[in-house]
Amino acid sequence: MARQIRVVVIFIYLAIFFKVSLARTYSRASIQQEVTNYCLSWRLAVEANNVRAWRTVPMRCLRYVETYMMGGQYEKDLELIMDQVLSYANSIDVAKDGMDAWILDIDDTCISNVLYYKEKRYGCDPFDVAGFKSWATKGQCPAIRPVLRLFNKLINGGFKVILLTGRDNETLGQCTINNVQSQGFVGYERLVMRTAAYKGQSAATYKSEIRRQLVEEGYRIWGNVGDQWSDLQGDFPGNRTFKLPNPMYFVP
Repeated sequence: MARQIRVVVIFIYLAIFFKVSLARTYSRASIQQEVTNYCLSWRLAVEANNVRAWRTVPMRCLRYVETYMMGGQYEKDLELIMDQVLSYANSIDVAKDGMDAWILDIDDTCISNVLYYKEKRYGCDPFDVAGFKSWATKGQCPAIRPVLRLFNKLINGGFKVILLTGRDNETLGQCTINNVQSQGFVGYERLVMRTAAYKGQSAATYKSEIRRQLVEEGYRIWGNVGDQWSDLQGDFPGNRTFKLPNPMYFVP
């Protein structure tokens, strides 16, 4: 009898133990799913420009952004966008006067800073001006391959490609030229960087002014590609704009 009682007690104890363990596991999974759902919604709002002037990635989205950038989905999104860009570009009848142009941003459009932002917890840390300058000076940003393929197809198709960046010409000029060329971006029409005349201007204001000058020179801007909304907004944005994903930082 005593032995039977002990067996019953053990079974009751195990049943309670497994029930509690299952409840805890379910609770953790539920919490994790809530975080994932929030971060997915946050990234969508960021890419749609419904969330603006944000300074850092929410800390609870660190792993989500890391997984997005490094786990393959970022590359899949880029490939889909490049398919759309090329479909549009192929529909254009390029003139023989050499004035059909495309504009490409540089940082996280042509070349990637994801290795730098990995050390900054994928944007959870505030932007570090000196740290980014030190990183950019090394000239080690790798090409974003889908954009490099687009670049080469545009060049081969007769378009004049203009690289337009907010990088400071005085401090980052030569290292930027060396970086993009070493990564295969060769044959562009010109590379435009921010000079002292545009110091203090927002990216949207500065890039609008450069585009205005290009249009006044006679260029027809058929397309404009960038990872920030400020690359694409303002005056003379081009006939079509294409926003690349970037949940790591926001440039006004």
